[in-house]
Amino acid sequence: MAKRKRLSPAKSDYLAAPAPAPETKSMPLGGAPIAQVAAEAASAAALEELAGAWLEAREAGRMIQEIDEAKIEAGYLVRDRIVADDEELQSLMDSLRARGQQTPVEVVDLGGGQYGLISGWRRLTALRRLLAETGEARFGRVLAILRRPESAADAYVAMVEENEIRVGLSYYERARIAAKAVENSVYDTEKQALLDLFRSASRARRSKIRSFLALYHAADDLLRFPTAIGERLGLSLAKRLEGAPESAERLRAALRQAAAEDADAEQAVLAEILAASAEPAEKAEKVEEQALTPASGPPRAAEETGAGKGGQMWTGREMVAQGIKVQWSGNTLSFSGAAVTETFRKKMLHWIRHGH
Repeated sequence: MAKRKRLSPAKSDYLAAPAPAPETKSMPLGGAPIAQVAAEAASAAALEELAGAWLEAREAGRMIQEIDEAKIEAGYLVRDRIVADDEELQSLMDSLRARGQQTPVEVVDLGGGQYGLISGWRRLTALRRLLAETGEARFGRVLAILRRPESAADAYVAMVEENEIRVGLSYYERARIAAKAVENSVYDTEKQALLDLFRSASRARRSKIRSFLALYHAADDLLRFPTAIGERLGLSLAKRLEGAPESAERLRAALRQAAAEDADAEQAVLAEILAASAEPAEKAEKVEEQALTPASGPPRAAEETGAGKGGQMWTGREMVAQGIKVQWSGNTLSFSGAAVTETFRKKMLHWIRHGH
């Protein structure tokens, strides 16, 4: 006979008190653990995307940042602007004092926490003067956009274009920066520099800038106020220098002796040099024109050998005008004399080609 299992007696307090609730303090609030993990992953992805967009904007030059003015090298490029007009600079300082910096400068990262200035020299200069005058920390922080020019030429183009748009350069400054860019091996020739730096300028304007190069090469180290040289005076001086290279020495000697203390005095010296060299040049032009005018009478040969009845051979020489002697032999014609200049050569070639 099978044994029956013995049951224990019933507990009298079985239903007296409810069972304790399970421990919950270790469980995440606001949802199950999988939801929290998903939220954290989404946040991390968003932050990573934001950081990437920030870096991309910074690298592409679309983000304005604050840079300590002491970390910006104003002389990174040879500046196209020689001097800043005191009145204009004071107006800029007044604006910066009242409203702060509204337009950022452009810089390139040189590494080691240093930056090279591409454009914004006037703004940086004004901020530094304000910092020196007031000591206010706000003027020591410069708003800047980071640029990454592919070459030095691109950096120079950016500088020139920014100044052309904001405050136009003088013709002398334009010529000077083209020459300096060649001297610093940015371009191989001045023609290449002019075409690239002033690519948006008209052909006529580039031609005028090229003319001012003659003035730069002749006396850049002696001119104290070159930016005050007007277009008309500068072009006239350049023409004189190109037509008579020896006039460069007269120009340099006059500038040394004058040692002008202001722009007006220097302008007067330049005007005197131009007036003094105009008379001999005008005389030479008249002599050249007389030489190119066909004679109406018989030849005035000092010595001439006949060519025979058939005109097969002729030789001789003749002083056709003051300072111009012509000599011929067979099929050769040559000119000599003090008045035989580069201008004479050009006019002669033009007369031969066009008959006038």
